[in-house]
Amino acid sequence: MGIDLPLIWFTIIVFATLMYIVMDGFDLGIGIIFPFTKDPQHRDMMVNTVAPVWDGNETWLVLGGAALFGAFPLAYAVIIDALSIPLTLMLVGLIFRGVAFEFRSKATLHHRPFWDKAFIGGSYLATFTQGIAVGAVINGFKVTGREFTGGAFDWLTPFTLFCGLGLVIAYALLGCTWLIMKTEHSLQQRMHNLALPLLLLLLVIFIAISIWTPIQHPAIAQRWFSMPNILYLLPVPLLVLICTCAIFNGIRKNAHHSPFILTLLLVFMGFSGLGISIWPNIIPPGIDIWAAAAPPQSQGFMLVGALFIIPIILTYTFWSYYVFRGKINPEEGYH
Repeated sequence: MGIDLPLIWFTIIVFATLMYIVMDGFDLGIGIIFPFTKDPQHRDMMVNTVAPVWDGNETWLVLGGAALFGAFPLAYAVIIDALSIPLTLMLVGLIFRGVAFEFRSKATLHHRPFWDKAFIGGSYLATFTQGIAVGAVINGFKVTGREFTGGAFDWLTPFTLFCGLGLVIAYALLGCTWLIMKTEHSLQQRMHNLALPLLLLLLVIFIAISIWTPIQHPAIAQRWFSMPNILYLLPVPLLVLICTCAIFNGIRKNAHHSPFILTLLLVFMGFSGLGISIWPNIIPPGIDIWAAAAPPQSQGFMLVGALFIIPIILTYTFWSYYVFRGKINPEEGYH
C-alpha cells in the first residue's frame, strides 16, 4: 500500500490553517476589542502582549496558501477565482493592521487616534472576510470541468455574512481571554467582564450555524444526523457544551489561564465541525482531495521541503512564546 500523498498534504494544510486560526485569532481579537477600552495605557498594554510574536503568527497563513497552491492547484484556482473579492479585502485589512501596528507606537499623540482606528478597522475587515470565506466554502462552489463557473458575488449571502459575524465574535473571545492570561489588575478585570457576554454570543452563533447549515445543505444533514454517524459525532457538540461551561466557570472565578486554553479548544471544536461537514471534499460540494491533487511527483518533491521547514517553524514559534511568557508589565515589559 503506497503513501497517500493527497491525504498527507490535506492534513498539513488543515494543520497550518488551524495554527493560523489559533495564533492570529487572538492577535486579531485584540484589535476587535480595542474599542471597548479608551485608556491609552491599557491600549498600549494590549498591543504589547502580542508585539513580539504577531508577525510570526501569519507565517501559518502563508504556509497554508503555498501548500494549497502546490498540492491542490485545482482547489487553489477555484477558491481564488470564487473568493477574489473577500480574499483581497482580507489582505487589505491585514496590511492596514500591520502598518498601524508598527506606526501607532511611533506616532505623535495627535496622530495616534488615526492609527488606532486603522488597527481596529484592519482587524475587523480581515476577520469578517475570513468568516465570509469559511461560509462560502460550506456553501460550495459552482465548478464545470476544472473551472469555476459561478458569479463574482456568489460568496455574498446571508449565511456567509453570519459566518463573518461569528468569526468576529470568536476572535474577540480569543483576544479577550488572551489578555486575561497576559495582564493584571484593572485591564484584566475589564477583560473578565467582557468575556462572559462574548462567550454567550459565540454559543448562540454556534447553535444558529449548527441549525442553519443542515437545513441549507441536505448532504451535511445526512452526514451529521444519520445513524450511526450521529453516535460517532455526538462528542463534538458535547465537548462544545462542556468547554462553554468550563470557560464560564473560569471567568466567574477570575481564572488566569484556563479561559484562554478552553477557548482554543472551543474554536478547535468549531473547526472540527467544519471539517466533518465537508470531508473529503476540498472543493465542496463534489470535488474531493484526490481529484484536486497535483501529480504525485510534485507532491512528493514538496513534501521533502515541508518536512524540513515545518519543524523549524514550530521550533521558533515555541521559542518565541517561551521567551515572552508571563504577564505584561506596563513599565517593564514581561516578567
